[in-house]
Amino acid sequence: MKKTLLGCFLFSMNCLAGDKPILVVGSKTFTENYILAEILAQKIEDTGEVQVQRRLGLGATGIIFESLKSGQIDIYPEYTGTISEAILKDPSLKSIEQLNQSLAKDQLQISGSIGFSDNYALAIPQKLSQEKNILKISELANFSNLRAGFTHEFIKRQDGYEALMKFYHINLSNMKGMEHSLAYESISDNKLDLIEVYSTDAKIAKYDLKILKDDKEFFPPYLAVFVLRKDLMQKYPKTWQAIRSLEGQINEEKMIELNAKVELEHWSFEKTAAYFLKKSSGQNTDLWQNLMKRTKEHLSLVFLSLLAALIVGLPLGILAAKLRYLAQGVLLTSGLLQTIPSLALLCFLIPIFGIGYLPAVVALFLYALLPIVRNTYLGLIQIDKSLIESAQTLGLSSFERLRLIELPLASPTIISGIKMSAVINVGTATLAAFIGAGGYGAIIVTGLALNNSQIILQGAIPSALLAILVHLLFEVVDRWLIPRGIR
Repeated sequence: MKKTLLGCFLFSMNCLAGDKPILVVGSKTFTENYILAEILAQKIEDTGEVQVQRRLGLGATGIIFESLKSGQIDIYPEYTGTISEAILKDPSLKSIEQLNQSLAKDQLQISGSIGFSDNYALAIPQKLSQEKNILKISELANFSNLRAGFTHEFIKRQDGYEALMKFYHINLSNMKGMEHSLAYESISDNKLDLIEVYSTDAKIAKYDLKILKDDKEFFPPYLAVFVLRKDLMQKYPKTWQAIRSLEGQINEEKMIELNAKVELEHWSFEKTAAYFLKKSSGQNTDLWQNLMKRTKEHLSLVFLSLLAALIVGLPLGILAAKLRYLAQGVLLTSGLLQTIPSLALLCFLIPIFGIGYLPAVVALFLYALLPIVRNTYLGLIQIDKSLIESAQTLGLSSFERLRLIELPLASPTIISGIKMSAVINVGTATLAAFIGAGGYGAIIVTGLALNNSQIILQGAIPSALLAILVHLLFEVVDRWLIPRGIR
């Protein structure tokens, strides 16, 4: 209800200001989805009906679909087999009409097919296929010792690894989970024998792989479509027509070509989309401008969450030191928050706060609490009791003792905890990109999707330098806040 009221308020303010309404386009974290989302975004922008906001690289199917349902994004590229198997969990839903009937309860809709099917498949090196005479998936039952590498999403999907192995009566003894783009490098380096691929992957030919025939037809068809909120059709008719105009426009050969432009020729997503739309040039993002944008986002995530942790953590640490019976509960609670994997915590917060900036700040705030609370507590309880007694003898009140004696004496330990929280947040904030919060992680995620080490370093190096800068900044803060005698 609050989100609806806020959305109505912002929409009315935009109208009063004469601004165009904002439509949010999302994508998953693999090359083809980035490309389709960018084509869609540029096509919609050409209508001039709305402003397009891109939330690309949002993560796996579960995250991005929840973002669509909750209204955090308006549209993203998806596949019919994924909708029926992984989202709706009803394999009997095959046609677009059936899927739309089922999606209608959530006020969602899918477009017609974009024109190609990107099916899941298993692939092995051509040389190995010839040596072992492995041509079909069913024949893997005789080669349980093959080294296999599958994406984490594929391993857990209803139409993925576990169901496939059971369906074909295969038992692979040497299987590991990894990023999709890294699997190609591993099979090329002879570290893997078997991987899952998408049928439109440009790297299948590059790495000379053999797609195994799905001889028992386990995999459903995965027609590429756009999933969108139904109200988009009525609110933005020109935009809806632009979306419909992409139906049937990309066949399998064209999609392979577009994937190759990005993965093999290192074109940007913007340039590749412009090439498909026959524009004169793509809107290549300037490296320096992109870096500045991501730096602002990262700094905002780190320091706002740290400020919130200071406001909450310092009083909690003081409270734990003054009321010892509360100490274990406070420390245990803040400690348990640290044990939750960071990406899992981000995903857990999505149903509460949606995607983007707010859940990322909340997650980073929770992670920053423990070092601040614990070090404040330890700094205060380790003060020599004779000093406290002397302060009491002088007639100082409890607050005066805390302000004039205890906090200054505990300041080295307290600032050490704050420094630790800040440095941890710099690194952890890179994961916020998986829920559309930006920062250096957005650059790293794009690099991982393309398996491009140069792009990864464009995000990783600034993040490392920022951590060093934060450390040096607190060295200055030490000299400023800690009394000279204690230093």
